[in-house]
Amino acid sequence: MTTETKTQKVKTNKERRKKKSTLRHNEYYNMQDIYDKLYEDSQNDKIFKNLLELILDDRNIELAYRNIKKNTGSKTVGVNGHTIADIAKWDTNKYVSYVKNRLQMYIPHKVRRVEIPKEDGRMRPIGIPTIEDRLIQQCIKQVLEPIAEARFHPHSYGFRPNRSCENALARYVFLVNSSKLHYVIDIDIKSFFDNVNHGKLLRQIWSMGIQDGDSRKGY
Repeated sequence: MTTETKTQKVKTNKERRKKKSTLRHNEYYNMQDIYDKLYEDSQNDKIFKNLLELILDDRNIELAYRNIKKNTGSKTVGVNGHTIADIAKWDTNKYVSYVKNRLQMYIPHKVRRVEIPKEDGRMRPIGIPTIEDRLIQQCIKQVLEPIAEARFHPHSYGFRPNRSCENALARYVFLVNSSKLHYVIDIDIKSFFDNVNHGKLLRQIWSMGIQDGDSRKGY
């Protein structure tokens, strides 16, 4: 077995353990059935209008804390200098109440801007939210993800659960052998996330059936 093969095997085993861990946590907080139902309803083109209720569910918030706690990025400070260690000092009721209160009128904290080197020697700017905002983002992600997953293209692989570079490569090999396609186009859109049209993004989310609104605000 080559060193490259051994490295790939270790990486695959880590991915499998991560998947099992995520499922176990979802089931522990009794959220897996809810996420599965969101996925099924999205497949059936359901319109969702009360997702905030699920986002603010105590179990969803507790699960979000559990999920970000195990991420290495949770130890990276934001503009306020806080990390997961600061939230770990709070009891469960405190961080659950914190999320609910912030989402009554949510205004995100400022994002810390850092630059990391790219392979070609250039620098790539990235934004690091505060750990508190990452907790809130995780609460939202857990509810929106199954809805979006049900609508996404079956052969997109970037930043999706239970998918990896290995899946994309397997698809590539399949197309090479079955359709005699032998070219790969590598496209890098400069500062893509800095220039996303938020109006179009919101319309796309709306078209997915994510149509929460607050009647008190007239929409």
